[in-house]
Amino acid sequence: MCTVCGCGISVDAEHSNNPGHAPGKSSHDHSHPHSPGHHHHEHDHLPHSHDDHEHDHQHDRTAGLLDFGNGRAGVHIAGMGQERTISIERDILSKNDAFAATNRVRLQNARVFALNLVSSPGSGKTSLLVRTITDLKDKWPIAVIEGDQQTSRDADRIRATGAPAVQINTGKGCHLDAHMVGHALDRLSIQSGSLLFVENVGNLVCPAAFDLGEAHKVVVLSVTEGEDKPLKYPDMFAAADLMLLNKSDLLPHLDFDVSACLAAAQRVNPRIRSLTVSARTGEGLAAFYSWIEERAYAVADPVP
Repeated sequence: MCTVCGCGISVDAEHSNNPGHAPGKSSHDHSHPHSPGHHHHEHDHLPHSHDDHEHDHQHDRTAGLLDFGNGRAGVHIAGMGQERTISIERDILSKNDAFAATNRVRLQNARVFALNLVSSPGSGKTSLLVRTITDLKDKWPIAVIEGDQQTSRDADRIRATGAPAVQINTGKGCHLDAHMVGHALDRLSIQSGSLLFVENVGNLVCPAAFDLGEAHKVVVLSVTEGEDKPLKYPDMFAAADLMLLNKSDLLPHLDFDVSACLAAAQRVNPRIRSLTVSARTGEGLAAFYSWIEERAYAVADPVP
């Protein structure tokens, strides 16, 4: 279960027929069934019993708003009080940060420049990545870590370009974490001086909180999603160094205000850089590649 959003199966339901399971104990499956190029990692981090059930939320009936964010943690998970939530969340994130620091040192020592691509489902991340690999693979060695809840379809698309890829299936999980990425690095033969792209699980919430050891987060937003997304999901855009506004070829057919979207992103994160691109037509991708190379040269060297 993810403490940031509270997703996952209730442990009470999962173990209701198991009298030997003590309430409040974590069911954390770290078995790692490895198949070639494929990594499955199940995390059920936050079990709870209904003895802990506390309602800290307030209902604003006047405004028609149900506000579940008034506790100290700023979140509400049914069946768990805010004090316990914030304690467990800090513990999980601190452990993740330790794994991320290890990944970062490992990548730096190998002279590998890593980007964490984040977005909601359907933004065109994989298509954008396939186009990027195709355009840059003659100049840079490239490897990919793919994250999805199920299937290896995206990894298969990446491998079709000739780039090595490891698929991580998160099961019920809604994001990659640094521990999963560390295992994937063990399975990838990454050449020194490579570009590494990590395609995170499609989700504009939880991946914002989890450092994977990357050099930068790049958030991909499709013009079909609406220009208000940076304001509705601010943590993701605040954590990113670059926003790619994808599917620009569809703009003539949509009622989408590009200026309003860019202004929303700047309001959330004044330091974010934004590029309007199209994975289908190639519009704006030269600027994206220049952005990558400006930063990658400090870490890695291109293919001679």
